[in-house]
Amino acid sequence: MCFSPEVDVVAGLAIGAVGIDAVRHVRRPAERLLAAVPLVFAVHQLVEAFVWWGLQGKVPSEVGRVAEWLYLVIAFGVLPVLVPLAVAALEPVTHRRRMQAFVVLGVVVATVLMYALMRGPYTAAIEGHHIDYRVDLWHGGALVVLYVVATCGSLLASEHRHVRAWGAVNLVVVLLLAWLNRSGFISLWCVWAAITSVAIAWHLRHASREPDVEAVALRG
Repeated sequence: MCFSPEVDVVAGLAIGAVGIDAVRHVRRPAERLLAAVPLVFAVHQLVEAFVWWGLQGKVPSEVGRVAEWLYLVIAFGVLPVLVPLAVAALEPVTHRRRMQAFVVLGVVVATVLMYALMRGPYTAAIEGHHIDYRVDLWHGGALVVLYVVATCGSLLASEHRHVRAWGAVNLVVVLLLAWLNRSGFISLWCVWAAITSVAIAWHLRHASREPDVEAVALRG
């Protein structure tokens, strides 16, 4: 994925369908944020199609620049906050306080990244089969690490075994993607976003088979 605008469109529509399925299997309000994640990923994919088209001269340059900005807003300002919030909402009341650290970290990371984006400059360029996004970041390497801690760390700290297991897999894959192609990391992330969306839909479909952790904790 992310290898062409056509692939982005197909992936965006497919992930959107998965997101709709996830929403359909929400059983309680606490699951709504988690179900929203695939829909955000779907929008992300579709927006990147316009980034491609803008860089290829197939849409007005102004449209392409807006798409670049929106793509980075989702990556920088939305996901590092949405993911820990979604995981925290799933937790039993007795364990939500410890999850707030990941939410706060996500907010801090998002704030710093959005400041860098608003300050500029930022660029996007086609590099082979992905788009290379570049933003002038202060201590960019450290920010990437904190980004991963906020997102993957919240998954690993969950009380739900499926979420913890996915957090471990997620961490390995993210590190592998970053190692394989540092310049394409932001763009190639959508490869994993598609698989993550399926995992979220699967979790929501099968969550009813697990004991309600919150209910068990409250009864205890």
